[in-house]
Amino acid sequence: MKEALWWHTENDGRILCTLCPRYCRIGEGQPGFCYIRKNIGGKLYSLGYGKSTGFALDPIEKKPLNHFLPGSSILSFGTAGCNLGCRFCQNWSISKAELDDSQSLNAGPEEVVKLALANGVPSIAFTYNDPVIWGEFVMDISRLAREQGLKSVMVTAGYITPEARREVYRTIDAANVDLKGFTERFYRKLTFSHLDPVLDTLIWLKRETDVWLEITNLMIPGENDSPEETQTMCDWILENLGENVPLHFTAFHPDFKMTDKPRTPASTLRRARQIALSTGIKFCYVGNVFDDEGQTTFCSKCREVLIRRSWHEVLQCNLIGDRCRCGEKIPGYFAATENSRRLSRRSALRLH
Repeated sequence: MKEALWWHTENDGRILCTLCPRYCRIGEGQPGFCYIRKNIGGKLYSLGYGKSTGFALDPIEKKPLNHFLPGSSILSFGTAGCNLGCRFCQNWSISKAELDDSQSLNAGPEEVVKLALANGVPSIAFTYNDPVIWGEFVMDISRLAREQGLKSVMVTAGYITPEARREVYRTIDAANVDLKGFTERFYRKLTFSHLDPVLDTLIWLKRETDVWLEITNLMIPGENDSPEETQTMCDWILENLGENVPLHFTAFHPDFKMTDKPRTPASTLRRARQIALSTGIKFCYVGNVFDDEGQTTFCSKCREVLIRRSWHEVLQCNLIGDRCRCGEKIPGYFAATENSRRLSRRSALRLH
């Protein structure tokens, strides 16, 4: 564990954690809502520092990121805990768990970077549970990764304070932010958090950083899948983030405390994609279903197929650098696409 950043002691002796908008007030010996930030002896410690619940080599499309080193593999890992309380959590066995020392893998920043280099991948993903709550670990790894020529990716709900995000994202190269719904009711009722801080993070990432940004919306039947809510969300994205931020609509499966809901029909995702495209968002995808058209990147000018995918696999890439053959520049990070596609063939994760 490591002494945490972003906290101070209040007059009553409790610690106020200022990492995320939850602003937990934490008594002696108690953890915050996230489970892995704890008051020990009047100081706040990050219990997740240097401890992982597991490493894997994933396709970067699984994050999902479709415009950042497409076709490459990425070293993915997480810790435990979360600062949201999503009733529909698809990774609840990790996000709702406390760290178990006997089951955790000990790996400091240097070891994580060495692991990525040993497996020949161009990037590292902080994922599975929300990396915001282990921001100190993220910062140290991403700084070392950049020194070694590796990229760093945040897969996050975007629930972080302005005070902390400047430091956490300082050496982050790409992020997929999960915009879970587009009503305060949804956020309050089903995630025990609030919508506005997430929207504020999205605007900040787009307007004030160089972080490549993509957005995911997990569509839950009867909760956030109405055409009206989708239209409102797409209008907001277009107005505040622009037409070039890729948007992913993904299918929900029953899990955790929402096993009473059915899986999201593929037709719902296709409808949402059409709403986004009609609104003016240039790059929109569907996920967690087989839909080759909905997972293909098309040129926004001539509609040429640029990157054809099936599930998380890249089947065809017709990009010339970062451009279509018609000359249209495609937003994203494609500089190392050919090299990263070659590296993606290494499938066995070497832990040494």
